Amino acid sequence: MPAISVIIPCYNEAQYLDECLNSVLAQTYGDWEAVVINDGSTDKTGELAQKWVEKDTRFKYISTENLGVSHARNTGLQMAMGNFIQFLDADDLLSPTNFAKKMALSDKNQIILSDFNIYKNQTFLPGYNKLRKEYVEFETLLYGWEFKFTIPIHAALISRDLLNDFSFDTTLLCFEDWLMWLHVTAKKPSVAFVDEILVSYRKENNTETASSDLKKVLSEKMKVLPLLKKLYGAEKHDNYIYHCLEIRSLENVLLKKELKKVMDERVVSRYLKLKQYYYKTLNK
Repeated sequence: MPAISVIIPCYNEAQYLDECLNSVLAQTYGDWEAVVINDGSTDKTGELAQKWVEKDTRFKYISTENLGVSHARNTGLQMAMGNFIQFLDADDLLSPTNFAKKMALSDKNQIILSDFNIYKNQTFLPGYNKLRKEYVEFETLLYGWEFKFTIPIHAALISRDLLNDFSFDTTLLCFEDWLMWLHVTAKKPSVAFVDEILVSYRKENNTETASSDLKKVLSEKMKVLPLLKKLYGAEKHDNYIYHCLEIRSLENVLLKKELKKVMDERVVSRYLKLKQYYYKTLNK
């Protein structure tokens, strides 16, 4: 049984797959398996993955129909044999010492988090937020997600025990990772933080995701709220809604003050009314 199972969903990412799998192969800690799940790709993903299986038996490969990243990750979880889970998208990268530095802390911790950076156009850039150990806590994740921070799903090793009763919601296009973090932190796990950049999140100019489309993000947020209520109760759900409204109201007040500095009052009023109408239309 390997110490770590790396779960790698891949949909038409053949151009990045070799680089991703090379970053796994380059780990200085060798007790791992990597499961590549081909999510119905129409490029050369399957051909490349098969070559890696032939190259090193620690690589596993399965092909499915195109059912989305959540279904692919669930398939990987079903196949995984490791004590710890490393989620890794097929275009992202691991630092060579990632596993070694995190497994050194695994005896006493169920989640070992590290910091990350952005890999864009062959250039490493700072991450969109600095990660901290205190972020890996249920209440902090519930109220801080998006407003203060997000945590890339590949930034941590997660004990398999925390995920045995979890599956990604296949109806969601985004926020599925947020639900995963809420699930594991609701169990009050022991957490360690390696204050180093050990993972890279690729963000190319030509990459389009659900999270980059404002309309889709708002639509998905409305879909995730009933799930939040079902999983954690009406009180948590209602407190979260109040929290969102409070922050958005403050943002509107600050925005209005800034706009008043450079715009006529009537223009500001019309803009805010248009914004309110826009959100109401999305929620119908």
